[in-house]
Order: sequence, then C-alpha cells, then structure tokens
Amino acid sequence: MLPLSGERVNAKGIISEKLDSVDTLRGSSTLKRGFAHMQKNGVVMDVTNVEQALIAQEAGAVSVMVLDKLPSEVRKAGGVARTASIKIIEEIMDSVTIPVMAKCRIGHVNEALVLQETDVDMIDESEVLTPADELRHIWKWDLTTPVVNGARSLAEALRRIEEGASMIRTKGEPGTGNVAEAITHIKKVNDGLRTIKSIYDSGDNQELVRMAREFKVSYDIVEQTAKLGRLPVVNFAAGGIATPADAAYLMSLGCDGIFVGSGIFSADDAQERANAIVLATTFWNESDKVKEAQKMIDERQSIPGLDVKTLDLRMQDRGGSA
Repeated sequence: MLPLSGERVNAKGIISEKLDSVDTLRGSSTLKRGFAHMQKNGVVMDVTNVEQALIAQEAGAVSVMVLDKLPSEVRKAGGVARTASIKIIEEIMDSVTIPVMAKCRIGHVNEALVLQETDVDMIDESEVLTPADELRHIWKWDLTTPVVNGARSLAEALRRIEEGASMIRTKGEPGTGNVAEAITHIKKVNDGLRTIKSIYDSGDNQELVRMAREFKVSYDIVEQTAKLGRLPVVNFAAGGIATPADAAYLMSLGCDGIFVGSGIFSADDAQERANAIVLATTFWNESDKVKEAQKMIDERQSIPGLDVKTLDLRMQDRGGSA
C-alpha cells in the first residue's frame, strides 16, 4: 500500500460539508491519491466517443480518458488540441460504469475547473494538448478532483507531486506506436530513485539537500521518496504503447499500470487489441499469458510506427521546463 501522507490541511481543494447530517470531506490528498491507487494494475484507454468507451469497458479497462482527438490524430491536425467537448464527456459518463477521466491543457486552470464542474473522476494535465503555459503547471492542491501529470524523470515527477498531482505517468511519445521513449522515461525515473535511495541509506543528508536543489523541489519530498524507494503516488506508463508485450515490459520495469491511446483505436483490430493489452497488463509476469495476449493481435493491423528521432513535433517536451 502506498503512503497517503502529504496532506495540505488548508488546501482550497478540500471541501467539508454535511450529507444527511454526516460530516464529509472531499478533495483531501488521501482521497485523491486513494482513487489513483484504485487504478493500479489496470489499463486506462484514450477514447473519443461512446463506441470506443464501450469497447474499453468491455475489454476490462479500469477507466477511460476522453479526448477530442487521439494523439495520432492530433499530429495529423498539426499538433494543436484543446480539451474535449463537454457534451461528449457527459455522453460517455452516462454510457459507462467505469471512471471517466479527461485532459486539460498544461497551465490552463479554467479548463481544469470546467472539467471538475463536469464531475469527471480525474483530470490529466496533458502535453498531448497544446500547452496554455509552458512555464507553469496548475497548482493542483486548489482542485477537488485528482490530477495526473506526465514526467520524463524523477525531478519532473517530484515537481508535479509537490504541486498536488495524485498520479504520475511517463510522457513517452504519444501517437507514434513507438514505445521506446516510455521505456527511457521509466528507466530514468528508476535510476533517480536508486540514486536518492542509496544517499538516504548512507545517511548523507547534505547530499539529499543538494539533490533537492538540483530537482527544484523541497527537501521533505526528496527525503520521503528516498525513504520509500519509489514515488509516493502511483506511476503509470504512457506514450507509444501498441502491443500486449509493450504493456507487459513496462509493468516489469515497475510501472503501476498502463495508459494506452492511439495504439488501440488507430489499429484495425481495436476490440481484440484492447482485450489483449488488458490481459497482458494483468498477467505481465506470466510469459504464457503474455504470449496468449500477443497471439490475439495481428501485427499487420497495428498502428504504423513513427521514428521519434525524426519527428518535428515532440509532445513529450511540452511543459518540460516547468
């Protein structure tokens, strides 16, 4: 079980109210991180309409992420994207029983507030959409709804958690069908965790202070993370995941779950691929099950892969300097 510490008692996102004479509390870090924890070992699928959401639910997805366009479609449209239609989000919420997430632009507080008012279960402050602010992310402690953020390194992840993120995911390179960047990101996070864990175990507090300055975060969050030996929130993989074997490999690297988008619905065998990726994520450490999942798909029907090194638009870099 992950620790649920890190509460900010006076955070604006915490709402105390009475429900049938019972005192209730919404928006606490315990609730927001706890919701993210409930998604562990599962698959969150990007969807753009009710039909795709129903496919995801039927396949066993733990949640769906609503977008106006899938990442591969964003690339074709020139890279500009904003939050999804509220009408579509509400139609999907009315059609499925699993949690519904939606994306807002980096730094766009009002898009996040609109999604919160729509009662989505989680908000993704996402580099897939065109950032509203390249230098500042949303201060997520002011939101009652939990927020997920992307990260390419331990430093990025800790900055987002200190801002109030309840879940982290790799940025990968979405819409490419190329899992290489997602693998690079989780390995960089793991390398950083091993470094600060060894420093903590050696008792060198001064070096931890130096690391906190290098990461541009507080000493407390570095110390807590070093003591745990992992992030204090769940960490999913995202970006370029297209096959069951991709999902299984990222789970084996220590990811808590999988986000998958264009890899499913830009392929010609969406239902089979959705079923297969859920199977491989659930049984990632059983090679016979992963083989069974891999047999369920046809590589000839996969999303065409893109070489990340030749891309003009690298979504993973958006908001990365903040």
